[in-house]
Parts: sequence; structure tokens; C-alpha cells
Amino acid sequence: MCQWLARRGHKAWLVSEDAEALGLPELGSDADPNSADLAVALGGDGTVLRTVQLVDGVPILSVNVGLLGYLTEVEPPGLTEALEQWLAGEFRIEGRMLLEIAVERAAAVAPERYRALNEAVIEKREAGHMVRLLMSIGGVPFITYATDGLIVATPTGSTAYSLSARGPIVSPQHRAILLTPVSPHMLFDRALVLDPEETVTVEVLGHRPADLSVDGRRVAGLTEGDRIICRPDVEVARFVRFGTHRFHQILKTKFGLSDR
Repeated sequence: MCQWLARRGHKAWLVSEDAEALGLPELGSDADPNSADLAVALGGDGTVLRTVQLVDGVPILSVNVGLLGYLTEVEPPGLTEALEQWLAGEFRIEGRMLLEIAVERAAAVAPERYRALNEAVIEKREAGHMVRLLMSIGGVPFITYATDGLIVATPTGSTAYSLSARGPIVSPQHRAILLTPVSPHMLFDRALVLDPEETVTVEVLGHRPADLSVDGRRVAGLTEGDRIICRPDVEVARFVRFGTHRFHQILKTKFGLSDR
């Protein structure tokens, strides 16, 4: 891909740590990833999630070199054609909702901030124990969960961890916040779909610690009194699309559904 682009007068590069890890130091650069015109994610959905963290507003072309590929747009044999369409301006940009996640500590310190395309997960740290989580909506307490964890997801993340916890499947073009408990030890075990402008706050209760993961990456340990605040991010993830992107057809293919 890099050689193909170079022959057409374009420069392709990797962030330095990735270039070193791949044994391709000649392709490494310390330039700001946000200075790129296009970010190409070569991998599976995890690679796409990491790319979203690396760039801010740069269009992403996702190439499926992974397994599921819910987020990817083209298969490897179609990469050259996709790049030709990009250079010719024959594409469209699809925006996906992001979550802004803030961690407010019981101790008075500045909040830690993260951004997620799929989800934020607050989950137990100790095997064999549950955690107690007070969930509030719009600043008003709603319920205290006794659970293994709680997933706060975007519509894009509805087909990720939330799906395995029996959460709803939501079109990624929708804007909403999904709340899915993980193995709750209580009768109320339903997922909730909230208005995207409703702020969700989760507070850790009791002495048992928890962990916060964002898009599959553990980012923080949590103790009693710590709060996680989730709301829509002002930015969106921007994906390069060609033709019609039919989510339900992708879903049908991935699940091996057949017509009757």
C-alpha cells in the first residue's frame, strides 16, 4: 500500500512505535497523526478502535485483516480500488457517535477523560465477588446494581461486548446511550436505551474495587466513591464509505442468517 501510494506522489507513514513493532522503521514518523489526510486501519475491529483513539476527525478507511470486521469497510483485495476512489473523491463520510467518559475520584483531583467508539465498562476486579454500582440518569439516582459489571455503550458498540451480555442491537446511524448490566444478581436485569443527551453517572459503592475499560483497554482502577460520567462526545468518528453501507446486511452475514 505504501509503495502504491508513493508511486502516485503520496506519502504513507506509521506512528513510530508501530513501525518499530513491525520491523519497518523506515516507515515510522513522529508527525502528528492528525496532520494526515486519511488514516488507513489494517486489521480487525480492535485496530479500528485504536485508530479512533489516535486521530481526531481524520477520515478512517478500515480494511478487514481480522475476524469479525463489523467496523471495516473493505477486504484486502479491494484496497487498491478503495484508494483510487478516495483519491478521485468518490466516497462519502459516515459519522459515528462517540462517548466522552470522565472519571471523578473521591479524592479531589482533576477528572481523567477518555473517549470511546464502542463502550465504557465498569467491572469487578476480584473473581467470585460482585460490585455495587449506583447508576444515575441526568443526575437523578435510578438503580443500584449488584453485578459483575455495567456496560455503557454507543449504537456502534451494541454489536460488541453489550451484545454478548444480551443487550439490544441498535443501528449505528442512531444516536443513543445503551446500558447493559453483566450478570446482575437481581431481578431487574434489563438493558436500557436512553436519549443521547441524557448523562449517565455510575458511582462505586462499598469496599470492593472495580476497573474501568474503554473500548477493550483497561484505563483505570476504581474504589469506593469514584464516579464515571458518560455523555456524547462533541466529536464523531469519521469513516470512509463507498456506495451504500447496509448495516443489517452486514449483521446478516456475520451471524450467518438465512432467508426463509
